Amino acid sequence: MTDLETGPDVLTDGPDDRGPEGVTRPLVNRPVFLTSASITVAVALWCVVAPDNAESVLGSVVGWVTTWFGWYYITLTTVVLVFVIYLAVSKFGRIRLGPEHSRPQFSTGAWAAMLFAAGIGTDLMFYAVYEPVTQYLTPPTGQGGTVDAAREGPAWTLFHYGLSGWGLYSLMGMALAYFAYRMNLPLAVRSALYPLIGKKVDGPVGHAVDTATVLGTIFGVATSLGIGVVSLNVGLNLIFGIPNGLAAQAALIVLAVVIATLSAVSGVDRGIKVISQANVLLAIVLAVYVLVTGRTADLLNSLVLNVGDYVRLFPDMTMQTFAYSGSSGISDWMSTWTLFFWAWWIAWAAFVGLFLARISRGRTIKQFVAGTLLIPLSYIIMWVSIFGNAALEEIRRDGNVDFGKVVSSSGGPDQGLWALLQEYPAFTFVAGLAIVVGLLFYVTSADSGALVMANLSSRLPSADSDARPGLRIFWAAATGALTLAILAAGGIFALQYATIIVGLPFAFVMIGVMWGLHRALSVEVQIAESRDSVMPGVLSGRSGAPAGSGGRIPWQSRLRRVLSFPSREKADSFLAEVVEPALSEVRSELSTHDTGAEVRRGVDEDGEPFVELVSSDVERSFVYRVQHREAPVPVYSGRVSHAGDVYSRLEVFLLDGGQGYDVMGYTHTQLIDDVLDQYERHLAFLRVADSGPAG
Repeated sequence: MTDLETGPDVLTDGPDDRGPEGVTRPLVNRPVFLTSASITVAVALWCVVAPDNAESVLGSVVGWVTTWFGWYYITLTTVVLVFVIYLAVSKFGRIRLGPEHSRPQFSTGAWAAMLFAAGIGTDLMFYAVYEPVTQYLTPPTGQGGTVDAAREGPAWTLFHYGLSGWGLYSLMGMALAYFAYRMNLPLAVRSALYPLIGKKVDGPVGHAVDTATVLGTIFGVATSLGIGVVSLNVGLNLIFGIPNGLAAQAALIVLAVVIATLSAVSGVDRGIKVISQANVLLAIVLAVYVLVTGRTADLLNSLVLNVGDYVRLFPDMTMQTFAYSGSSGISDWMSTWTLFFWAWWIAWAAFVGLFLARISRGRTIKQFVAGTLLIPLSYIIMWVSIFGNAALEEIRRDGNVDFGKVVSSSGGPDQGLWALLQEYPAFTFVAGLAIVVGLLFYVTSADSGALVMANLSSRLPSADSDARPGLRIFWAAATGALTLAILAAGGIFALQYATIIVGLPFAFVMIGVMWGLHRALSVEVQIAESRDSVMPGVLSGRSGAPAGSGGRIPWQSRLRRVLSFPSREKADSFLAEVVEPALSEVRSELSTHDTGAEVRRGVDEDGEPFVELVSSDVERSFVYRVQHREAPVPVYSGRVSHAGDVYSRLEVFLLDGGQGYDVMGYTHTQLIDDVLDQYERHLAFLRVADSGPAG
């Protein structure tokens, strides 16, 4: 039986928390791996063997999807954004994505770099020029080439890359982090459905969900990488004369896959973190160069105007279906732009969400939502406003008609950035920098994607574990092969078609994720309410006098305990001589009331010992763990603290993590009092939970 089967009933406390029973090292999840790998290989072979047929079929299916489910994509994206903002500003926002005692693993700067570099691929570099110009010349409604069209061009780009898409990422990231790090379930999309279908998540339903996630991930990443290699090929042609075509694009894919493989194998803490930070810094340098060497004042004025237009137009854009337009042109525009972007974001949502969960343990929901929505948005506003308005300036103020034709008539975003950079000094240098930035964006998407797909197709011993290096290498190579195959079938538009199709199944999974997350968070609130309804005991002074004496502990004894700073040896002795006997006595009494319980001894990931009482007769178990922690000795009343001056604490941990208080020095009876206090609160929670629906 696995922890997934028993549900969230084991205390979460660190990287080596109990994984599925018997899984002590990463194992391949054969149903997920074989199904997703087979479909990926089949599509790649189809595109290579019959490229015209593949492009035609993909185009027909996309027409059906956009006709019948376009409204669903638009509604879902809006509902998800409202939902995550609601969670952040409501009482749920204080809940931590991990045990209560956990804190963020990465600094805010490193976290911001990784979440942005993973969530936005190389495509933003090129769409930031291509979309504002295209929307200016051929807007969805109204006359092209006007002031209104110029204002709406960057606004549409910000809309397609802004809050709505990151709301999808935020939902998946917080759901997966919550269930993995707070409820001790596997770091997989199936875990988010546990509150809805229970043990069935470990069967065919769970395998199907994770398979859909892997497929959405590989096709979504392949789309971004395809756009990237085609555009980088154009830049290499301009600088070095390398011909545009599949040969050069294949070489770029191989180079990026090799770098991505090395990064993914090295793990999150090293390769992915370092490359992400370097990527963001170099991208900022490129943007600052365009800002400083161009019309700086005009670009800054445009940036402010773009923010205002985005805020003003957002309510209309987010639910815009052009239902009354009735023209085929609008339908084509929706398929090419909004519906493609929403399907693209949905396809990426599970992949980026899993990666965000992997790097966000210990943050509160409020911190997580604010960070994932606002940090990337600020970067996107900067990038789109600088490059998009620089491109519009070339057409509107300089009258560069040829530039506008190159950007809008290229059939894709691959030409625009390079045409813009040719208008700036030191083209060779700045274009070379753009190539490096684009390649790093490519790598950060590929390595993050390979890591996530490998983890999804594995059975891992804990949420902080990663899949075998061989599996990561396979998915990195498979992503590159799929990218090249679909490019051969129909270029960038074939990639867009595949993304819209593959994103549809996962769009329905996201409804279940929202439902399951809300139900689980409602249980968290019920726990808090049940604890507040039970009067806490004055633990250190209400009991513990010798049997039959009728007395109480002198207050001086309580003060001595508070001011003592015991050694490690005393703490170990206390665990064995006081804690374990007390918990065993409670276990024996529970057994007389037909309540199953056991006392366990063990060590955590840092080798620190603990003793715990676990009662699992109900769906949500009761866990009372006393665990060793070292802490610096406080300085008070002139006392001098020396380096390395620490003492031992024996802190209480419940199912939702550390409670922050120390029971070292409690008497046998006092400790039992504390256990009963927590158990009484646990029973109060169960009564509250049984009184009505959780969700």
